Amino acid sequence: MRAVVQRVRSARVRVDGEVVGAIEEPGLLVYVGVTHDDGPEQVAWLARKTWELRIMRDEASASDLGAPVLAVSQFTLYADARKGRRPTWQQAAPRPVSEPLYDAFCAELARLGARVERGVFGADMQVESVNDGPVTLLLETPA
Repeated sequence: MRAVVQRVRSARVRVDGEVVGAIEEPGLLVYVGVTHDDGPEQVAWLARKTWELRIMRDEASASDLGAPVLAVSQFTLYADARKGRRPTWQQAAPRPVSEPLYDAFCAELARLGARVERGVFGADMQVESVNDGPVTLLLETPA
């Protein structure tokens, strides 16, 4: 699994003009991608790493502050654009694999104590955020 984690002051996701998930206070905006061989072990690792990563102000973690998390599925994190001008998506897991793992990631964050807001899996989403810092990290589960 891969995640792009951004420290934000606020963030929201709209689908068809309607806000479906939002955080209106400092927290994390997390874009989540899934590849073919990911499973429960990767979900647990990524959720814990995201929740406990000390990237909030004053070297605090989201868990230290009880900061909210807005999780957005994003298969394009597994794009391969090394050749030509058109990326391939072969490394991105198909919906039957990736949607349950995205759901499990959100559930695991909630189990760890996070207030989790979400995008809509597979929808055409518009994401707005006010980045803080900016602080942006790429996380990838160990092989």
